[in-house]
Amino acid sequence: MKEEQVILVNENDEQIGLMNKMEAHEKALLHRAFSVFVFNENNELMLQQRAAHKYHSPNLWTNTCCSHQREGENNIEAGKRRLQEEMGFVTDLKETTSFIYKAPFDNGLTEHEYDHILIGYFTDEPEINPDEVAAWKWMSLEDVKVDISLNPEQYTAWFKIIFDKFYEHINIIENEGNC
Repeated sequence: MKEEQVILVNENDEQIGLMNKMEAHEKALLHRAFSVFVFNENNELMLQQRAAHKYHSPNLWTNTCCSHQREGENNIEAGKRRLQEEMGFVTDLKETTSFIYKAPFDNGLTEHEYDHILIGYFTDEPEINPDEVAAWKWMSLEDVKVDISLNPEQYTAWFKIIFDKFYEHINIIENEGNC
């Protein structure tokens, strides 16, 4: 199977090339990514626990899903594709903001991403893909914020950054209610 490629970008999110995903992470090169946040009717966030065999951040809790756009795929298309692949459902998504972050991992890999935050709404239970997801749960944003402060080692680097710096872009209660 051909290794998945990521879209290399500059600081303006302009595509400058393609590279195999692992090579981009080994070289810590900036590439395009997205993070999906799905809420239910109680404005709780669907969290996923990453599968134990993931090449970085295994068993850590994070947002509903995240991944990398494919060449020719827009952010919304990519988010819907990955929601289906990881969580077994698709819902409407909207883009709220984006940011650049860099997070080195103990295994020598580095996430250096231009991350687009996507928000959606869903009321049923997901049908998780066990190759990607170990578990899932609904949590209020306030409970997530408290738990991150008490147990930061249980959450992914990008999720903690988003909660720290971009809380207002994912807090749909304060912004506009349901999507």
